[in-house]
Amino acid sequence: MRLRYHEPVLITEVLEHLITDTGAVYVDATVGGGGHAEGICRRLRTPGRVICFDADEEAIAHARKHLEQFGGQVEFVHANFTQLKSELCSKRVGTVGGILFDLGVSSHQLDEPARGFSFRSDEPLDMRMDRQGRKTARDVVNNTDEPMLADLLWRYGEERGSRRIAKSIIAARPVETTGQLKKIIESAVARKHSIKSIARVFQALRIEVNDELRNLDTALLSAVDLLQKGGRLAVLSYHSLEDRIVKEFFRRECATRVRSAHKYVPDKEIAPRARLLTKKPITASEEEVERNSRARSAKLRVVERI
Repeated sequence: MRLRYHEPVLITEVLEHLITDTGAVYVDATVGGGGHAEGICRRLRTPGRVICFDADEEAIAHARKHLEQFGGQVEFVHANFTQLKSELCSKRVGTVGGILFDLGVSSHQLDEPARGFSFRSDEPLDMRMDRQGRKTARDVVNNTDEPMLADLLWRYGEERGSRRIAKSIIAARPVETTGQLKKIIESAVARKHSIKSIARVFQALRIEVNDELRNLDTALLSAVDLLQKGGRLAVLSYHSLEDRIVKEFFRRECATRVRSAHKYVPDKEIAPRARLLTKKPITASEEEVERNSRARSAKLRVVERI
């Protein structure tokens, strides 16, 4: 049996909420292994097609092979999702029927030696999703001063021991591998909290290296611009920082008024650009979590362009 590059999360729910026009163009902004894109392709009819983006060349290569059965129904773009608008414009695609963002790191990236995303083995500190990027986790760990490093671990990892960990990292420099970094974190925090602290530190470094949160803000704005009337934007997030950005962005896009800052000034009525389809985020069933542990933290939010 062929092993999956990456198991698609909430695949049934994504397809049910995303696809409304089976003859339209759809965008998978983070194609990964191509699991969601495959599901979209199977629901489309001519001239419907899928344009797949990913910043990771390895993901594009795998998805291209995985989806070769669909021929010209699928196109691939090696680019960060911040470039959605410019890349689609270059293809003369004005509006699309739907866009999917599956955020975070893939199972393949976590499992692949030399990528440096995981602390389960001793690997070079890299964490670049786009291998052409210049900044690595090694650069961040070894070239950031102590106050900025502590702030980074708190802001992007919500790590309470950020100051102690930053101080320990500075004292142990140079830090070259994930194994070294793991030991440093373990020495700085209580043993019962060490695994969670390690995970939070690695998350913070990955977000910093790939500029994930700023890129997400930019990409969401472009995505709504690109939707045709009735088109849908679906976002799968896996941690609170991402989900907070998505939730707040959707709230602004669906708002019908801007609240006044003064009690004697009335609120300003505005025309919303989107309609919220998920008042509460959709989460995975117990059966899916048992089958795919990555689904445990997944939250799906969806809006429709009006």
